[in-house]
Amino acid sequence: MTSESPSHKVYVAVHGGAGQHNRTSEYSDRIKSAMKRACTEALHAASRPGADALSMVEHAIATLEDEESMNAGYGSNLTFDGTVECDAAIMDGKRGDFGSAGAVTGVKNPIKLAAAILGHSREPDRLGRIRPLTLVAAGARSFAQSRSLETVLPDTMVSPRAREDWRRWMARYDEANAAPGPAVSALPQDASAMQDTVGAVAWDSDGNLAAGVSREPQAATYGAGCWAEQSPDGQTGMAISGAGEHIMRTSLARTIADVLRPSGGDTDVDVHDILTRTLVEQFHSPTQARDEAHPNAGVLLMTKEGRDDGSIIPRLWCAFTTESMAIAYGSSDNPAPKAKILRRPKAARTTLPTHASPVYITALPFHG
Repeated sequence: MTSESPSHKVYVAVHGGAGQHNRTSEYSDRIKSAMKRACTEALHAASRPGADALSMVEHAIATLEDEESMNAGYGSNLTFDGTVECDAAIMDGKRGDFGSAGAVTGVKNPIKLAAAILGHSREPDRLGRIRPLTLVAAGARSFAQSRSLETVLPDTMVSPRAREDWRRWMARYDEANAAPGPAVSALPQDASAMQDTVGAVAWDSDGNLAAGVSREPQAATYGAGCWAEQSPDGQTGMAISGAGEHIMRTSLARTIADVLRPSGGDTDVDVHDILTRTLVEQFHSPTQARDEAHPNAGVLLMTKEGRDDGSIIPRLWCAFTTESMAIAYGSSDNPAPKAKILRRPKAARTTLPTHASPVYITALPFHG
C-alpha cells in the first residue's frame, strides 16, 4: 500500500497566465518575482495550525491578485465600461467541494470570496436549503461584506497600467467602428504583454490537493477553470488559463481530469500523451472548427506518482497552446521557489503547418 505523504511535505505551484509575455528583462523579472512571492506566501500559510491545501491556494492567489503586473484582482484588465469585474474559484480535492464568485466589484481579493463561498456550502442550512456554489455581482459583494472580507471602492481596483491599456484599446475600438471597410487588425503587443488568469495548485501535509483560479470568465464556472480530486480513480490538481469562452465550451479542467483517470485496471497513465490528445482533439481542433484561428489555453497540472518503494510524489506538468506561460513552484524541501516563463520553440508556434503539434508540454520535478 502506498503512503500519501510519508514525510508531511507540502508543495505549491502557481501560474501567471498563458498568453504572450514580453521578453524584456524588466517585465520578466517583475512577473517572476510576483509568482515567487505567491509560492512563499503559500508555504508560510502551510506552516500555520489548521492549514490545508485550500488555504495554501487561497494565499498564493491572493498574493497574485494584489500584483499590478498580473491580470487578476488589482491588475485586472478593464471591462468595456472601464471597470474591474472579477471572477474566482477554488476546489478541494479531498471532498470535491467548490466555491466561486463571478462579475464581482469592490472585493479586494476575489479568491478569498470564493473560499468563503466554499466554506459556506459546507454549513448546514436550518431550512434544509441547498447552499450555493456560485455567487455573482451585487449578491457576491454583499456576501463578502457579511463575512467581513475586505471590500474597497471599485475605482481603487483600477491600476494605472490597466487604465492606460484600456484607453489604447478603446481608441482602437473607436477607430475600427468609425472607419468603413474591413475590420482593423488587433492592437500590436508591447511591454504590457497579454496574459489571462492566475492560478494555483497545492498539496498539503496530509497529501490533500486543491486548486484555484482568478480573473477570467471560466474562473467562476464549475469544471472549466480549475479542478481537484483525489480518489482511487484519479488524483490531480489543475488550474487553467486562456480564452475563457473557448475553455467554458469544453469544460476543459474537468475534461482533462476525466481522461487522466486510469481505466481497465491499468494504473499507468501517460500524462504527456493524454494532455496532448485532449488539448488537440477536444479543445484546439473543435475551437478552430468554429473559425477561431488561435484557440488559447494553458494548463498547470499536479499529479501524484507512485514510486517503487511505495511512496507517492508529486509531478508538475505545464501544457499550453499560446506563445508562452508563466509558472513558479516550491516545496517545504525547497522553500526558495523557482520561476520560469516557458516559451514555445519557434518550430512549435501557434500558427502551424498541419503536421506540427499546437501544444507545448513540459514536466517539472519538485525534487532536485
